[in-house]
Amino acid sequence: MSDLHAAALPSVGPGQILPFAATRHPDKIGLVVGDRRLTYRELDHLSDGVAASLRARNIGPGDVVSLYGQNSAEWIVSYHGALKAGAVVNPVNVMLTGPELSYVLSDCGAKAVFAGAAQADTVEGALQAVASVELFCVFDGPGGAHENAVPWAEFLDSASDTSAPSAPKVTPKDLCCIGYTSGTTGHPKGAMQTHQAVLLNCALTATMHGRRDDDIVVTALPAAHVYGNVAINSTFLAGGTVVLMERFDAGQALRLIGTENATMFEGVPAMYSMMLADPSFETAELSSLRKSTIGGQTFSPSLAERWQARVAGPVLELWGMTEIAGLGTTHSLYAPPVPGSIGVSLPGIEIKIAPIDGSVGEVPVGTPGELTVRGPLVMLGYHRRPDATAEVLSPDGWLRTGDVAYVDDTGHHFVVDRLKDMILTAGYNVYPAEIERVISSHPQVTMVAIGKRPDEVKGEVAVAYIVAAPDSDLDATIISEYCRVHLAAYKRPREVVFVDALPTTSSGKLMRRKLTELDPTFTR
Repeated sequence: MSDLHAAALPSVGPGQILPFAATRHPDKIGLVVGDRRLTYRELDHLSDGVAASLRARNIGPGDVVSLYGQNSAEWIVSYHGALKAGAVVNPVNVMLTGPELSYVLSDCGAKAVFAGAAQADTVEGALQAVASVELFCVFDGPGGAHENAVPWAEFLDSASDTSAPSAPKVTPKDLCCIGYTSGTTGHPKGAMQTHQAVLLNCALTATMHGRRDDDIVVTALPAAHVYGNVAINSTFLAGGTVVLMERFDAGQALRLIGTENATMFEGVPAMYSMMLADPSFETAELSSLRKSTIGGQTFSPSLAERWQARVAGPVLELWGMTEIAGLGTTHSLYAPPVPGSIGVSLPGIEIKIAPIDGSVGEVPVGTPGELTVRGPLVMLGYHRRPDATAEVLSPDGWLRTGDVAYVDDTGHHFVVDRLKDMILTAGYNVYPAEIERVISSHPQVTMVAIGKRPDEVKGEVAVAYIVAAPDSDLDATIISEYCRVHLAAYKRPREVVFVDALPTTSSGKLMRRKLTELDPTFTR
């Protein structure tokens, strides 16, 4: 392992990460995607080419460059090339439909769009309602020709000078990224992040997780998601190798851990659940792993226990959100484990548990309240939405996260659930995540999600949607009895619905708002 020289560390923004890594490890493999293996020198050179080609088309400082596609090497170098050109990056959830994409591109005023070949048709349709876009570039891959699109190879050849561009003058507080929320109600909102916030999140995450230049990280987290962005770029910052899956497949992930001698896996609970249920899990070669991360949603501690029965390294739980450019809390690699906790705040970040009703103050240790955060990771605000910004960001800098949590006397935080997902049944507050943790601990349950249904007597009742393990004999009676033993009467689901799969976001998080689409008995 090489030593870091403090004077050489990036100090302005994430656009410095690849040049920094290429200076320290020019011939080391930085990124593996499928059959492609790119050194840091190659990644740096390719991203220089993107920056130069953008400059040649008069796209630069302050212009918004949108990225819409599955994980790929082209996506990664376009992200870094846009930053090197001084542009503002807009990573877009690949699951957005055409109308949703049109809204995002119009709202942020995108000047350029880079897309995967499989997404090109969607972009072409969306652009009919977007006036600001001047460049539509399609990454190489299967797909038909598009009249208004520039192929990736042609785009890279469009610059007469592809040498390292002169770095545009940006300050740590300048706008770096506009990341849109999932838009659970109404249109998604664009969280505006500074160069400082994005770089600092990567640096602090690398510190807490003990990332090293000999780390080999396997992940299928979407690069467009803040969790995926930090997983990738904190590894680059440390000089490690990222083995990036285009999309998640449990069997493939298990194989890659073995064939690449991975030291780290990063994912969300659904990914771990699917790997544990995969027939190859018990025989997979996992001995090289020395740590894993899990975040994005609450989960049963039994999930981590089952993983660690075969994997020696710790499972580092974490919590984060788009509005803080990634992580806000996690565990240090070398600290004693606190199962079920999302950890402690990143260095220099303040975390406070405030009253759920939104009033000023703090709640006592052990009492649930709303998780709030303050510090240099917090967004500047929502793009063109001062009203929405004022709802969540106080004048003194505290961000209301919408997560219900509590803190113990050691300073470790525990997320209870999302405030908007809380079920009010017969006057009691019921948190779906608590029920999910209990049901997911049943050995015949692969995945579970708790939704709610209107009830004339109780107001709302909980409904369990369950993916049973292969060849199980699970039925509603077994689940009801299991809940009777482990949950108070008012918390128990009033119905159990067995399904083949659960709706998830591109990052693998459960989409509770879509659960009713799986329930044939639900009426609006």
